[in-house]
Amino acid sequence: MVFLKVRCDCSKDDLGIKQGNYTLTKNLESGSLLVYQFAEAFYPHPTTRRCQSNGHWTPSSKRFPQTCKPVKCPDPNVLENGNVSPFQERYSVGHTTRSECYPGYTLQGSSSRTCLSNGKWSGSTPICSHDSGDTCSDPGVPAGASRRGNLFATGAIVMYTCKDNTFLVGSQERTCQENGRWTGREPACYCTFPRCLTNVSFLSLTFLGRMSLLKRKPGKLNIYIALDISDNIEEIIIERTKLAIITLLKKIAAFTVSPNYEILFFSADVYEVVSIVEFYEGNVTLDSAIKNLEDFQIGDKSTGTDVNAALKKFEEGMAWIEQKTGDKFSEHRHVFLLFTDGAYNMGGSPLPTLARIKNRVYMSPTGDPGSRLDYLGDYVFGIGAEIFDEALLPLTAGTEGEAHYFRLKRDTNLAAIFDEVIDDGASQNRCGLHKDYELEEDSDSKRKRYPWFALIRIQMQGRMMFCSGSLVSPHFVLTAAHCFPSGYKPENIKFLFFLTDKNVKKIFVHPNFNIKARKEQGVTEFYDYDIALIQLEDPKIMVYILTFVSRPICIPCTQQTSKALKLPGRSTCIQQEELLLKNQKEKLNFLSENGDSASVKEKVVHAKFGKSRDLCIQEVLNVRGMRISDPTVAVTENFLCTGGDGDHIACAGDGGQAVFKIHQNRAIGVVSWGTELLCHHGKMQKSTTGSRDFHINLFRVVPFLKSILGNETQDEYPHLTFLSD
Repeated sequence: MVFLKVRCDCSKDDLGIKQGNYTLTKNLESGSLLVYQFAEAFYPHPTTRRCQSNGHWTPSSKRFPQTCKPVKCPDPNVLENGNVSPFQERYSVGHTTRSECYPGYTLQGSSSRTCLSNGKWSGSTPICSHDSGDTCSDPGVPAGASRRGNLFATGAIVMYTCKDNTFLVGSQERTCQENGRWTGREPACYCTFPRCLTNVSFLSLTFLGRMSLLKRKPGKLNIYIALDISDNIEEIIIERTKLAIITLLKKIAAFTVSPNYEILFFSADVYEVVSIVEFYEGNVTLDSAIKNLEDFQIGDKSTGTDVNAALKKFEEGMAWIEQKTGDKFSEHRHVFLLFTDGAYNMGGSPLPTLARIKNRVYMSPTGDPGSRLDYLGDYVFGIGAEIFDEALLPLTAGTEGEAHYFRLKRDTNLAAIFDEVIDDGASQNRCGLHKDYELEEDSDSKRKRYPWFALIRIQMQGRMMFCSGSLVSPHFVLTAAHCFPSGYKPENIKFLFFLTDKNVKKIFVHPNFNIKARKEQGVTEFYDYDIALIQLEDPKIMVYILTFVSRPICIPCTQQTSKALKLPGRSTCIQQEELLLKNQKEKLNFLSENGDSASVKEKVVHAKFGKSRDLCIQEVLNVRGMRISDPTVAVTENFLCTGGDGDHIACAGDGGQAVFKIHQNRAIGVVSWGTELLCHHGKMQKSTTGSRDFHINLFRVVPFLKSILGNETQDEYPHLTFLSD
């Protein structure tokens, strides 16, 4: 006899909701998670219910009826050597207190504080102190806490505990140092309801900068990433987090570090997406790792969550690296990124595993980090509808004074936050950094995705002409020479960097550019050496714009580009060209605007090389008015040839824009001229079989670029460092 397991849907009728709203992860189907939502200053209890296969909700609404509880702040009546008024048994949202010190003591911190809707007090911890002659000042007692230790001399230790169902965030133990500073982070007591930790030490874009990821430190970096895909976590949150991880990998790749990666998903089981052993051995590249992430299908998620299994997998990879490297293991730094809700119900506690990992990295049987504290950074991200902070906080590890736990809202765009790493001060002089996404079709998102783009407006004889350009340094824009007709003056030209006007100081046109040079040979308009550099006025303002608005694209044969491509220290121009232009048909891109620099589209073309290029340039013989039999008379070796094959076509106003490699953002060429006008019905037109566009190959005009951008004899602007051939 065969027994079938029957699954029943749940009903809304027995939820017992009297106020507030709720969301369902799978409607009323078995396994669906119901998440309650209440107004500011209140929170639901219980916070969630799950639909069971028997059609009942757990916990039962009959046994645990839905209630709406007011948010409360930790007890502020812990002030030493002073009073807090008014006294209340409980402090709810909106209650305001005032702190006053006894005679002889001085108040530091906030004298007036208000209980906020997230269960935290406004302002800073009030402290009543006096000059005791101790090395360190009184560290105070945060609301809801108690402190052991009242001596503040060098070496003195104070310890904190929290009460009334609150838990400690920050350092439980702090030591007074000789320099008068306390070790660790100032502690705080936080409530246990969901809204309480929403913004605790939220990334603030300092996470990656302080994570030691991008700092130039000796040794190898190993990054271990684990994402919880159990059915406690909504699929939309999992997909967003997966996108964030991919974004993070791409951003790290823009810097000089080259980490090894272990990436896994876990529920009751562990699914290894990228093995750190394979990565270390060179069997997996960053590109293939990203593809593995993109291709991973979640499928049916398990109801179990085994955080310990994920950490054990990290431990296995670390043990292999230690065996592989021997004494060199001491030079390795390790960073954990754990994304979970903390509701682990399988595999036992992960804390013993974390303790063993600490012992290994700190090289201490007792787990004492000594001077190796920053060799392990364990960053935990609370995700999901119900996050168990008490379970997650002990899983963090790393340098004192840094935030390691981040509780994320459901609608947090983590990918955007990770992408902000390119605004780190250390990256200001790097080329090719950009955003990989657009949150909205607005100028700000476009600016972040294409930060080098510039629109050029030329006012001549009462009419306005447009060209495009690309920022290649804080002081220079690269464009086409044909954008500047005879008789132009710098004051007639304006640059528009995403709605920010800039004036021109000087224009450098390639000395060999002469549009009439081969008229007698049958070429009415000759565009060889169609390249120019524009020096911008007011470089101080431009440096500011570089930091916060625009960033340069990389150009060939510079040391900056070699760093971006991660080529060896003594790399050559030829190596760059072989790396960037290695295929017979190389996929490239350039940008096209729609009248203002806030509306930019990306065009896709394929540059042809070898015999494919020979065929490509043949179409120039069919151009009306072209009286030549040899295509190389009009199309010299200085040009790239695109068109056909479904390529986009260049339109009026696209001239001067950089032709670049997508994802790498390395400028390869400059849009110059084409054989047909096909843009009568909008700018995003595809080429016909016979239409061609020609772009100046920047690898062929390096001497001109170097003579200006690499000019070491002037002191007007910092020069770029160019490579040897």
